[in-house]
Amino acid sequence: MMGNTMRGVITFIPSERIQRFLMGDLKEMPLDRTLDLSGRHLRRLPAAACVFDELVKLYLSDNNLSSLPAELQGLKKLQLLALDFNCFEELPAAVCKLPQLSILYLGNNRLYHLPRELRDLKELNTLWLETNCFTVFPKVVCELSNLKTLHLGYNQIRSLPKELSGLEELRSIWLAGNQLTEFPPVLLEMHYLAVIDVDRNKIRRFPGLFHMQGLKLVIYDHNPCVNAPAVGEGVRRVGRWADSPDTDKEDEGSKTASETTVEVTEVHNDEEHNI
Repeated sequence: MMGNTMRGVITFIPSERIQRFLMGDLKEMPLDRTLDLSGRHLRRLPAAACVFDELVKLYLSDNNLSSLPAELQGLKKLQLLALDFNCFEELPAAVCKLPQLSILYLGNNRLYHLPRELRDLKELNTLWLETNCFTVFPKVVCELSNLKTLHLGYNQIRSLPKELSGLEELRSIWLAGNQLTEFPPVLLEMHYLAVIDVDRNKIRRFPGLFHMQGLKLVIYDHNPCVNAPAVGEGVRRVGRWADSPDTDKEDEGSKTASETTVEVTEVHNDEEHNI
């Protein structure tokens, strides 16, 4: 109710006063070169936000944005851009013209495809696309040569392209809540992966993963599987029979969702701390 009232009030405020209301008294570059405009009920990005061309982090999460101004591309030093929990159906062109961008949050939007220009983000190493409308894996992602972490959970993806194996820097892939009916064969070629999450899919049988020498964690819970993925020594499994020897299929129960959430949160925090 309060949010609706706030939006109603903003409608009747002249645009320049809206800018001042949203941006406060911010007239100079923040000392930490970070601007947080999350949760401000924004329908468009205030022009004043694009003035600070030394910005490194820009948070626009939890608004009502469906587009961004071309002026955004002037933020040439931007490394982190958070656009999650908005109303984007397409990725704004200006985002693909941020040469230093390394972390991009696009989760919880309405995206169903990505533009070819995304491949121009040569420094991108972390991409969050969870909870969108993808029914097909966006192949342009396979051209992000520096990508280390990919979050694509809770879409409607049924398979992964063989081109994904070209991402030799990729270390973690999160695919929970999709429509995978088999363990993606391409992942078996990616020996350098450390984390694989295929929780909440439709996989019935898992192949052996002994050969994946870089693997540290595999999450496979909530699948109608008849076996657990066999893994090498020291690899942590989250799912049915996780604590049993590979030859013993007695159901000793799966880990709780909270434990898995902690692991995801730790990875998320590590990514931001690297900037």
